Amino acid sequence: MGTTTKLTFEEFQNLPEGEGTAYELDQGELLMVPSPALRHNLVRQRIALQLMQFVESHRLGVVVEEMDFLLGPDTIRNPGVALISTEHLKDIDIDRSPVNGAPALAIEVISPTNRAEDTARKIRQFLEAGCRSVWIVYPGLRIAEIHSVGGVREIIEPETLKDEDVLPGFSLSLSYIFDGSV
Repeated sequence: MGTTTKLTFEEFQNLPEGEGTAYELDQGELLMVPSPALRHNLVRQRIALQLMQFVESHRLGVVVEEMDFLLGPDTIRNPGVALISTEHLKDIDIDRSPVNGAPALAIEVISPTNRAEDTARKIRQFLEAGCRSVWIVYPGLRIAEIHSVGGVREIIEPETLKDEDVLPGFSLSLSYIFDGSV
């Protein structure tokens, strides 16, 4: 078994930025996040596009992709897509990273290399930090899950993804995000 070097938030902030290199900090443990495949990026972009149009038209906040969020003193996570509410925007410096606190909604697109244990830990960290909902999208299975403090709900294609607690009136076609068609 290998040893793990723990980093502080300050040490994490001083890591060199490299093209194609992304990091997360999991309770002090440095994680390198590999570059995603084309399918992963297309699914993430389709989700972000639909969500951005809805959020902007209803003035609910902003939608960002691949943004760092400080969830605790030694935990920085970078969801594929996130919604930062209008209320949260008032309390953050938009010119600094990471964003202090959890987004209202975090969305992760799962790749074949993602481990279930790591994903479960990430979901828990988001929810414990105040995230209202975490969507986990599985392109290979063509399903999505909505995680909240109230439990988990599974959506299977051709159903539409709806999260009335966080985004009343919003719906997202799973066929569109997986294939680009409705």
